[in-house]
Amino acid sequence: MSLRILDGGLGTELASRGCDLAAPLWSARVLLDQPQVLEQVHFDFLQAGADCIATASYQVSSLSFARAGLGPGDALRALQDSLAIARRARDRFQALRTGRPAPLIAASLGPYGASLADGSEYHGNYSCSPAELLAFHEERLAAIVPTNPDLLAFETIPSWEEAEIMLRALRRYPGVQAWFSFTCRDARRTAHGDLLRDCARLLDREPSVAAIGVNCVAPELATSLIAEIRSSSAKPIAVYPNSGQTWDAVRRCWTGEKSNSPLATLAKEWYAAGARWIGGCCGTRPADIAAIRSALPHQPPRAHPHAP
Repeated sequence: MSLRILDGGLGTELASRGCDLAAPLWSARVLLDQPQVLEQVHFDFLQAGADCIATASYQVSSLSFARAGLGPGDALRALQDSLAIARRARDRFQALRTGRPAPLIAASLGPYGASLADGSEYHGNYSCSPAELLAFHEERLAAIVPTNPDLLAFETIPSWEEAEIMLRALRRYPGVQAWFSFTCRDARRTAHGDLLRDCARLLDREPSVAAIGVNCVAPELATSLIAEIRSSSAKPIAVYPNSGQTWDAVRRCWTGEKSNSPLATLAKEWYAAGARWIGGCCGTRPADIAAIRSALPHQPPRAHPHAP
């Protein structure tokens, strides 16, 4: 099972370059207003060693755009532009002729809670009905699949229920590959309180699921969470924790102390535990990705995104 290095915290890196992420659209605002900065961040993660970059579409939906005074057409164009910008960065990187395989581009699709911009993805206690939740994910997939990303990234999923609904929406597109990544409250349970091993069991036999993982969790939880996934699934495992801080939805910032353990050191532990798609989430930067790549065995990833 080959190693694949993922990128790091897109929003973190944009903020470090002076972009204002305080608005509800977060990095999607940069996608609209400063695409050249976004392209450079993608490029820098590739240069740092990422084999896969995720688009800036995490919070893009007609719902989130309506809350910002924008229309459904604006959301559709933003989804399409997020892929185009990532592809420009990849083209620039490939022009360097590094000898590395062509990196993958994953279309990032956050949970329903991310579109509310109130931190709901970190608990999953939504007021919408299951039918409304399904319609939300179906609408975004209908917009993003025609852009032909290499794969989809369902990220920061807080619950078994939302993963099951995402899966139902994905089944309408045979052959389209996606990874499913959960955010967790502790070493065994999702943010909503479901057992992570039950979530892994739900996804294990699905041919469209390229990997199962966790993201935006404290780095120290990752090894135990890998074991929870492995107990119920033979799928490749993706791990890309945050820096160890906690999101404050009221002040719209990360609070608390960062992890004392370097990600590169922990990445060796995650690799030994069975993770094969490894990167970082909020609070991690290109230097962290470069350190992870240097710390782990250099194995060129296979050509197809769903290859083990």
